[in-house]
Amino acid sequence: KSKGRDMAAPRMPSGLPAAAGSALIALGGLGVAAYNSVFTVEGGHRAIVFNRFVGVKEQVYSEGMHFVIPGFEWPVIFDVRTRPRSLKSLTGSKDLQMVNITLRVLSKPDPFALPFIYRRLNKDYDERVLPSIVNEVTKAVVAKYNASELLTKREEVSKAIRDALVLRAMDFKILLDDVAITHLSFSREYTNAVEAKQVAQQDAERAKYVVMKAIQEKMSIVLKAKGEAASAALIGQAIKDNPGFVQLRRIDAARDIATTLSKSQNKLYLDTDALMLNIGSMQDLTKFGSKK
Repeated sequence: KSKGRDMAAPRMPSGLPAAAGSALIALGGLGVAAYNSVFTVEGGHRAIVFNRFVGVKEQVYSEGMHFVIPGFEWPVIFDVRTRPRSLKSLTGSKDLQMVNITLRVLSKPDPFALPFIYRRLNKDYDERVLPSIVNEVTKAVVAKYNASELLTKREEVSKAIRDALVLRAMDFKILLDDVAITHLSFSREYTNAVEAKQVAQQDAERAKYVVMKAIQEKMSIVLKAKGEAASAALIGQAIKDNPGFVQLRRIDAARDIATTLSKSQNKLYLDTDALMLNIGSMQDLTKFGSKK
């Protein structure tokens, strides 16, 4: 039995497994610390660091890899690329007409003022600020124009809103690349009033045309009457000066009647008195000769 005990495998020291476990824990801790001590800023982003002792640091970290103290510091990443937003506002014009305006705003944070933005507005700065200042600026600008001027001077109104909004957003360290009016509409009552006005203007133009037409027709009748009066006076003067003028007219009338009858395929039996074809009667010739 004693010989069997001597041939048994030697025992390992009791402290060796504990030391190996501690080493593995330490190595794992170092790996975690090394992993948490590095952060990467991607393209189009900026970062600031929050420290447990001093709060938000003033330094802004650009794109690339940076180091922090694990457990005491951690990064806050901001997207500094331009982002579009559509914002609606219901406001009143100078002539007290309600106007619905939709603005497209291209905004981004000031990359050099990210600590200021994070302290006062947090990362959702655009949700907190843009709707309120857009509504405020739009109401102030639109109130300077009448409803009709908002359509005829749309470019001027858009520029005024853009300039005022850019200055207002700078108070919150927000940069606006562009502001444009994408939709502009009025209340149903105003739209109906405009349509009624257009119809009234068209009716007025139509009535004006009718009046002018009546005036022209009246002038035409007057001129025609004057012409007929002048013609009658000339005819009377011609008859007075030369009685044969009547006979000449009778000859012309008889020739016209004869020409018309000759072209007709119907047979007509009329006396010469009805057709004024008895112009060569001895009585007329005698009267004409005696007057002459």
